[in-house]
Amino acid sequence: MDAPLTAVDLRAKGRSKRRLLKNRGFEAAAIGAAVVAIAALVILVWSVFSRGVKALDLNFFTKGPAVFGQSGGGIAPALVGTLLLVGIATAMALPIGVMTAIYVSEFANQRIGRSIRLWLDVLNGFPSIVIGIFVFALLVKTSLPVVGWGHHQSALAGGFALAIIMLPLTARATMEVLALVPNHLREASYALGVSKWQTVLRVVLPTSLGGILTGTTLAIARAAGETAPLLFTCAIAGQLVDWNPTHSVQSIPLTIFEYSESPDPLLNEQAWAAAFVLIMFVLVTSLTARFLLDRSRRKLGAAP
Repeated sequence: MDAPLTAVDLRAKGRSKRRLLKNRGFEAAAIGAAVVAIAALVILVWSVFSRGVKALDLNFFTKGPAVFGQSGGGIAPALVGTLLLVGIATAMALPIGVMTAIYVSEFANQRIGRSIRLWLDVLNGFPSIVIGIFVFALLVKTSLPVVGWGHHQSALAGGFALAIIMLPLTARATMEVLALVPNHLREASYALGVSKWQTVLRVVLPTSLGGILTGTTLAIARAAGETAPLLFTCAIAGQLVDWNPTHSVQSIPLTIFEYSESPDPLLNEQAWAAAFVLIMFVLVTSLTARFLLDRSRRKLGAAP
């Protein structure tokens, strides 16, 4: 005859119960912190949107600022100027950042690699206004007319300042993704007699392309919202759409700065609307970077 089954109490007691309560308490605190962070973002976005929604229409994106007491107007010159500045900065920072990351990750010895990483981190921590003053002294008020592009502010000078801001972000992100490339891919290429630079060009870079684009996208999102460097390099501009990189152009951050201090309430609304456009640009670029990063990780994880 079978012995009767004894009921087992699975409830935590003593130290186990205290650990369980502490674990639940920390989980609740973490959830609360996440809720506070998300709530702050929602409040910020809604506050900006509610103050600028009246100015958001088709004319806001297609027309220039109103002049001579006219009503309405838009930020078309600022949109074009921001695209021009970010394009110039990306064209300067992307190749240099990627080549720097390739050298550190694939060719440099450990001592040189650590030194370059350190200086990139230092450059990433530089205040943007200091970078603006440096570029102002180097390219705008220089005694060398060839370097100074005619001793005046320009989109080239502003793009160069933004490129300095983007460079460490692009380089460090590329280094991180190059470190994720499996070594057996390199070894398989070397076993076939392929040289090291061809392996980097034909195997390593295509595999890590998504991560490189992720770092570039995040750098673009940061550079697009910078104001301080442009105050010294690209602030004195006209009110018309201008694609000439040797001219000073308008930009969205400077437009927000100028319109927010205006006594005209319509310009204040346009400042809030421009701020909302800038927030949406940063949000879209961040989501794009997240998508590219996840795709790159899945690709690297599935690499044979």
